[in-house]
Amino acid sequence: MAIGRGQLFRSFREGLLKNAPLTEGRGPTGKENSRLCEKMTGFSPGTQSVEPPTLPQKKKRKKKAAKATVPCQPVGPLPRVPTKSTGHAGKPAECTPNHIERMPPEILLKILSYLDALSLFSIGFINKRFYEMAHNNGMWHKMYSAEYGHSKKWRPKRLDEVLDKLSAVVVQERPEGYWRRLYFRTMAGFNETKWRKELRDINPFTGLPSQTERILRSQRVTWEITVSDKWGLEGTFEQSRAYFSDSSVTVCWSSGRWPSFHQLSTLQLDGVKRQALSSPNINKPGWRSLMAKFDRDTISKSGQVIGRDQLVTLVLFSPSIVIGVWRGRWSIAFVMASFHYHRLVERSLLGTSMCPYSMPENKPPFDDADPDCGLHGYTLRIILHNTVTQIMAGHFSQLYCSKSQVHGGFIQLNVINRGSLSQHTPLSGRISLPWKCEALEGTVENCCMMSLTLMDEYQNPFWCVSTPVSMALNSKEPSNDYEGQHFLIKYQDAEGKVRMDLVWLEEQRQYFLINLVVFIATAKVNKHFGRAY
Repeated sequence: MAIGRGQLFRSFREGLLKNAPLTEGRGPTGKENSRLCEKMTGFSPGTQSVEPPTLPQKKKRKKKAAKATVPCQPVGPLPRVPTKSTGHAGKPAECTPNHIERMPPEILLKILSYLDALSLFSIGFINKRFYEMAHNNGMWHKMYSAEYGHSKKWRPKRLDEVLDKLSAVVVQERPEGYWRRLYFRTMAGFNETKWRKELRDINPFTGLPSQTERILRSQRVTWEITVSDKWGLEGTFEQSRAYFSDSSVTVCWSSGRWPSFHQLSTLQLDGVKRQALSSPNINKPGWRSLMAKFDRDTISKSGQVIGRDQLVTLVLFSPSIVIGVWRGRWSIAFVMASFHYHRLVERSLLGTSMCPYSMPENKPPFDDADPDCGLHGYTLRIILHNTVTQIMAGHFSQLYCSKSQVHGGFIQLNVINRGSLSQHTPLSGRISLPWKCEALEGTVENCCMMSLTLMDEYQNPFWCVSTPVSMALNSKEPSNDYEGQHFLIKYQDAEGKVRMDLVWLEEQRQYFLINLVVFIATAKVNKHFGRAY
């Protein structure tokens, strides 16, 4: 009886709502329906008990409805009739898959095929399903063929169909993500085959590719530095200037707002290939190749002061990177780095944003010399320069050492002997390192850049170094052949070390290099030749 009476009153309420008057030409909302229902029927939709309405109220509402002059319009959505409680009011409703998840994968792949490479790369980070679809070989193969494929020549129709089927088989045989990686590698070094052929043109004087500077410029390669402080704030700085020599390039970063040197947490160096755009004002990001990354411990522990002037102090914390900080405040004024040409194009283009380019392992060359005879036939190319001019350049061939010169874990190569006056080499300028930032500039004395290339007996680069060096006064080992102040330049890393003795002649107003010795780590030689020196 209770159930039948409730259905009767519910039907009676719906009929009353259809004949209810409208206000201002609009249908009643859900709340208005609820209030109207309560006023006309005597019960609220949220209550379980239902009381029958009185007839006078019914006739009164009908009369008002007959006097209404506003035309009837469809009534808004009715309030949901409450159902009996099941005892699980706090249990959330069961989640249903959205339309995209229920969509067939073929349709999704068709939609994703209209995206460009950058959008398709980004969409792979949404979830697992999009990650798998964003690595689909078929889409990336079509994108690679359209972007970097050769122009199609006329072929018979049947031959074209056969080649398409063979191409589809090749695409499926490749591992997942192969064409995606190939696309971005090709984008990083567009026409990689061409510039690799150009790198084969070796300069016999330096032992390095002679077209390195031209390739870097044609590929629009620049270098960027990304720093973060101890609070996690990051900043990226583009290069301000670049100075090319015959064996290295010196890059400077001086614009922007740098953090304090003591607040540095990480410093990352990337090679960036920019895309060609019609508008020079638009800076489109390109392929990034990680070259070096330093954490806070490396920056703080390996920092070494190599020079200063009235405004800045030079701090060397890497074999190739020096930071100029303002004296008294230790805020960064500029950053300077020197990159050797050996494998520089590959390191700037063929790495990724997370992993640097890995050097190929060279097979040990055939060495017919007896280990007791030592090394022979080595060639050294050394250059002292700064960001403006070249100070000294020397080329020394037929370097050798005997077994007696192998001691202390190093193999000694005497390049310039102190007692041989004919080998002493003059320098064309003073040892100095000019610097420049947005508002100020200056020169740090007794500092410069050193680029060293040591070639083995097959004229292949064996040890390559490009780094800032400093010159210090040496009063312990004076020369009897010269009267003047003596100076010393020293450098050492895990693969070798260099010692240079210079003397300043006041009458000529010139430096002379009177002693030059190169030491190579024995472990490096043994690994290269497969010997046991």
